[in-house]
Amino acid sequence: MEDIPGDNRWHMIGGLQRNKVKYLVGSPVCLIHSVDSLRLAETIQKEAEKKQTTVPVLLEINIGGEESKGGVAPEEAEELLRQVATLDRVKVQGLMTVAPPGDEEENRPYFRRMRELRDHLALLNLPGVEMKELSMGMTDDFETAISEGATIIRVGTAIFGHRSYDAPEWKP
Repeated sequence: MEDIPGDNRWHMIGGLQRNKVKYLVGSPVCLIHSVDSLRLAETIQKEAEKKQTTVPVLLEINIGGEESKGGVAPEEAEELLRQVATLDRVKVQGLMTVAPPGDEEENRPYFRRMRELRDHLALLNLPGVEMKELSMGMTDDFETAISEGATIIRVGTAIFGHRSYDAPEWKP
């Protein structure tokens, strides 16, 4: 990562296994987008204590209730936030979601619900919680996500192109 010129700010997106936390805490990663359990937050807390640092995170919300995606149900977000807020080295900055597959207008209600949830949680005024970020929207729906309050979008496909999910043939 040191070879990329400029003032880079790295974000960890996607699922995070607890045994990989030690590689992120204290690294150039400045925001973890995928905290979806108290156990993961407690692991981040322990590693941050060892390295005498704090770690900004987003709570991952499964806004569409999809079994194939990580995150807590919207109804469980407040409880998770209250639990994570007790950890002095883990600083919740907001929420993150990946909307179900669909076009921009089909995703608008999910994005709106995320903004409403973030705003509700911000009213709790929990110590160490800012609720300023809302990470949602990808290449195909980021404009709608922004119009509904996104502060962070993920547009990798627009930059790098579509990924192939087919397994490459292995040849000895």
